[in-house]
Amino acid sequence: MHAIECLYNRGQLKEYIDSFVNARVLVIGDIIMDEFIWGDVSRISPEAPVPIVEVKRETKMLGGAANVINNIASLGARPVLCGVIGDDVNGEEILSITTRMGLETDGIVTEKGRLTSIKTRIVAQSQQVVRFDRENRTNIRAESIKYLLSFVEKKLSSLDAIVISDYGKGVISELFMKELRALIDRTSGNSIVISVDPKTGNFQYYHGVSVITPNHHEAGAFCGFDVIDEATLERAGMQMLNELDCRSVLITQGKDGMTLFENRGEITHIPTVAKKVYDVTGAGDTVIGTFSLGLACGLDLKSAAVLSNFAAGIVVGEVGTSVVRADDLKHALDVPVQE
Repeated sequence: MHAIECLYNRGQLKEYIDSFVNARVLVIGDIIMDEFIWGDVSRISPEAPVPIVEVKRETKMLGGAANVINNIASLGARPVLCGVIGDDVNGEEILSITTRMGLETDGIVTEKGRLTSIKTRIVAQSQQVVRFDRENRTNIRAESIKYLLSFVEKKLSSLDAIVISDYGKGVISELFMKELRALIDRTSGNSIVISVDPKTGNFQYYHGVSVITPNHHEAGAFCGFDVIDEATLERAGMQMLNELDCRSVLITQGKDGMTLFENRGEITHIPTVAKKVYDVTGAGDTVIGTFSLGLACGLDLKSAAVLSNFAAGIVVGEVGTSVVRADDLKHALDVPVQE
């Protein structure tokens, strides 16, 4: 039996996937538009040693915190998005996509004069050639923070989980997190799951959360040393648990899977189930979305982590930002894991 198959009950996980429709999750963070320009390369430019991409098609889809809700919605739940966009074409398109998904948009603030973040990726022969970003990374305005917190307060009594999706574009700040924690403590205490997909440099904002999901580079940056082997991985996980005083830390390690650290001292390594890795774009959004849904529905930390590992294994096998459907996730659980 593969090591990962010792960590979960297939039938139980399927039952929890079916219960995702009842989960009440709010996602707060940086809303981004992901743009992909797809084409072919057959020659090098005579002007510089760069490939000439012959464009075949272009696609736009939800990114950042909006991709987290896309993942959660594709798994059957009806999440609520909370964040800021600019008063521009990309902001309008994000509102339009969210509305077409049947999700409410009242938690999205439009700031006049702000640029909606957009990441453009040029892809040729299934390989990303280059990415360029157009964005505003300044903190959102005080009135936007006030609106977002007021919106959260109205929703809080009906929520099972809050996901913080921090891409460093200005929504998540020390002030915002301080006010959010105070609001949650006043209203729901420790009964609500708080999950964080962190941004390097902002870790000090995340004290006392249920789970934080850095990759091994982000974990090393916070701890002040490179995570290069099992010893440094365990050192980093325990340091983060202690310094952030959180319930758990889930460190993702790409092709090496992920490792869960619990505040009661348990460390669980979960090997990857990905058969092929074509593109890791959005994989962190899939992990935090699936993990949070599992916890919101009552799954224990290990089972929720295993489920998020299976979900990530699906999306990295696709080129471009992608999501996992509930049926795909249940099917993945039925496929024997190869050594």
